[in-house]
Amino acid sequence: MGMVGGSLDAFIGAVHRKAAALDGTIDLVCGAFSSDPQKSKATGKALFLNPKRIYGSYAEMISQEKNLPEDQRMDFVSIVTPNHVHFGPAKMALENGFHVIIDKPLALSVSEAKQLEKVVSKSGLVLALTHTYTGYPMVKEARELIKSGKLGKIRKVYVEYTQGWLSTSLEKTGQKQAAWRSDPKFS
Repeated sequence: MGMVGGSLDAFIGAVHRKAAALDGTIDLVCGAFSSDPQKSKATGKALFLNPKRIYGSYAEMISQEKNLPEDQRMDFVSIVTPNHVHFGPAKMALENGFHVIIDKPLALSVSEAKQLEKVVSKSGLVLALTHTYTGYPMVKEARELIKSGKLGKIRKVYVEYTQGWLSTSLEKTGQKQAAWRSDPKFS
C-alpha cells in the first residue's frame, strides 16, 4: 500500500494505517504523507519506510512507483487527505494503473465523481470508497454479530457520533483540521 496524506500530526492517517494492518495482509511500502515534503519525509522515517520510497508529493510517488518493477511497486494507494484533496491523487493513481482506496466523500463535487467513474470504467481498476469506521475492530465485530444472526432480527439501530471539538470556532485559531472542516469550499 502507498498512502497519500496521513502525516504524523494528521487527524486520521494513523487510524487508516492501523485498520489496513489488522489482518496482516497489507504492508505500507511508500507514501507522500503531506503537501510539505519535509513533513512527509519525517513521517516516512518515523514509520521505518525505505527513504527512497518516501515522496514529497503524490505526483512524485505515483510517477516513481509506476517506474518500479511490478513486483516491487505499490499495489494500491490509500488516500487519507482532507476532502478537497481526494480527486487529484485518485484520478492520477487510476490513470497510472493503481487501485485506489479513499474515505468518503469520493470527491468534492458530482462532476469530479463522474470523472472518476469514467476513469474507473476505462481502466477496470478498483476504486474502493470507505466509510469512516469500517476498519475499527468493534465495527467488524458488530458486523459479524449481525451477519451470524446472534443478535436476532435487527429492528432498530441507534448510533451517535458526538464530536464536541468543533463546537467552538477553532478554525479562527488557526487549527488546521477545524479550518478545512468548517469551510464548505474544502469540506
